[in-house]
Amino acid sequence: PTRRSSDLKEKNMKLIVTENYEEMSQQATEIIIKTFQSQPNGLYCFAGGDTPVKTLQLLCKAHEEKLIDLTQAYYIELDEWVGLDQTNSGSCLAYLKKNLFEPAHIPLDHIHAFNSLSKNLVEECQRANQYISAHNGLTLTLLGVGVNGHLGFNEPGVNPNYCAHIINLDEITQSVGKKYFDTNEILSQGITLGIKQLMESQIVIVEANGAKKHEPIQRVINGDIDIMCPVTIINNHPQAYLIVDRAAIKGDD
Repeated sequence: PTRRSSDLKEKNMKLIVTENYEEMSQQATEIIIKTFQSQPNGLYCFAGGDTPVKTLQLLCKAHEEKLIDLTQAYYIELDEWVGLDQTNSGSCLAYLKKNLFEPAHIPLDHIHAFNSLSKNLVEECQRANQYISAHNGLTLTLLGVGVNGHLGFNEPGVNPNYCAHIINLDEITQSVGKKYFDTNEILSQGITLGIKQLMESQIVIVEANGAKKHEPIQRVINGDIDIMCPVTIINNHPQAYLIVDRAAIKGDD
């Protein structure tokens, strides 16, 4: 059975503990579907990585079954590896195209992505900030969490008041990131939406599964808000959901 708790040490975040990855994905999908139904023209931000894959697949299925229409909404990329061609299969944009944009036939003019090859990355950040402002902020943001607690490429110690910015990536992020690439890429920097923008999203969902995510999840549930573990900031959000499987809670698979 799913356990819900909304009063963890007077924290705002709602915890949903599920039995496994599939149930975690289903729980997140249900919240996202309701949001699309009520705000079909909103601005949505979905993380890359292994964790959200099933959720995105379930959203595409709901789109096919006409429960929602994903083509009416707008989308902005959460983050990208600096210096990486968007056509590289390991890029965050390639991931979103494969798992969401292409299966759901999202119009290209409804997608804002970072050009991480730009000679003016500050301008790229400004473009992202302007896009979010033009849509009156993010409607819903779906995030994974790094083993070091990062959100997007907002690494430990990041300024929580930043909007989109360029950041030097932690060694652990660079190391974990290599699994997405067939070739040996240099992954020293990222470009990312900032904590400020993510926390101004109307709804924030953080998904985590597996024992490897145990430490950051425990810090969200039992610890204080600490920017050295950026995911803990979701405790400040009025409509944040932490959806995890039992392995992430217990620390064993």
